[in-house]
Amino acid sequence: MSKVTEEVEQLVTPILSDLQLELVEIEYVKEGKDWFLRVFIDKETGVDIEECGVVSERLSEKLDEIDPIPYNYFLEVSSPGAERPLKKEQDFMKAIGKNVFIKTYEPIDGEKTFEGVLTDFDGHIVKVEMKVKTRKKTVELPYEKIAKARLAIVFS
Repeated sequence: MSKVTEEVEQLVTPILSDLQLELVEIEYVKEGKDWFLRVFIDKETGVDIEECGVVSERLSEKLDEIDPIPYNYFLEVSSPGAERPLKKEQDFMKAIGKNVFIKTYEPIDGEKTFEGVLTDFDGHIVKVEMKVKTRKKTVELPYEKIAKARLAIVFS
């Protein structure tokens, strides 16, 4: 986590707490010549545009006061969307029974990408039931070997 994202997390956490919202992720990235500060928020029932607007206004005020970012940037506050990233252990617990896409740092059983239904997570091992042709196979992925994970949309 960069210094900017750490400072923004400290600023946005009390705002989200007041509104009973959850911080999913903060990105501070350069795209082309422009810098973007993206704050992804959520709650159990999903967030709407009004909630994103309130968070954006309040966070913008705090950022203007403290001015932790040396460059001009665009602030974006939004929902993580249907393919929400899974970052924390709690995210994995909530995703049990849902379709996920997982990339690992190193191959496990010769593979680095896994897509299927997350069936269990005990804090150390993530179990994913994958479809391989006509049969189902459960893979066990060590939590610390997961590089990226997100919910996955399945089109039937």
